[in-house]
Amino acid sequence: METNKILGAIILALLLLALFSKTGEMLVHPDYPEETAYKIDVPEEGSQNESFEETVDPFENLPDILSLLQIASLENGEKLSKKCATCHSFDNGGANKAGPNLWDIVNRQKARKDGFAYSAAISKFGGDWNYTELNKFLLKPKKYIEGTKMNFNGLKKDSDRADLIIWLRSLSDAPVPLN
Repeated sequence: METNKILGAIILALLLLALFSKTGEMLVHPDYPEETAYKIDVPEEGSQNESFEETVDPFENLPDILSLLQIASLENGEKLSKKCATCHSFDNGGANKAGPNLWDIVNRQKARKDGFAYSAAISKFGGDWNYTELNKFLLKPKKYIEGTKMNFNGLKKDSDRADLIIWLRSLSDAPVPLN
């Protein structure tokens, strides 16, 4: 008998809620303006009002990476590398994954890891993975080498990039000098 009273009270409460809701909708007729109160000007594509981010070259004013490498944290670099571990391996002779093995990456020629199919964009880009190139690439990979298959947003903080690069430098039998 008590259960019936409780269930009856819940059903009555739900019915009253539905009744009040419908009554409120019938009584209140809000007047919506035909035009929005605040107009937001959105520039057309290709206009001279391009966004700041599109017009500024993010690689133009990067700090000197060599000075940042002098104070970089190897431990933090190793922690940051966990973001890379889903696509890259780091051990000597390790297998390629979605990305190439990164053992001995510093000063290695771009797109030259045996057994890995690089994108045409990175193959055409050329050069070596020196400290400056790694810094630029790790900032915004898809913007630095347009057409790369690397699907990573990049590291915005200069210190994080330096930490990761110093850790990548340590992945070698003969690490490249910091000069």
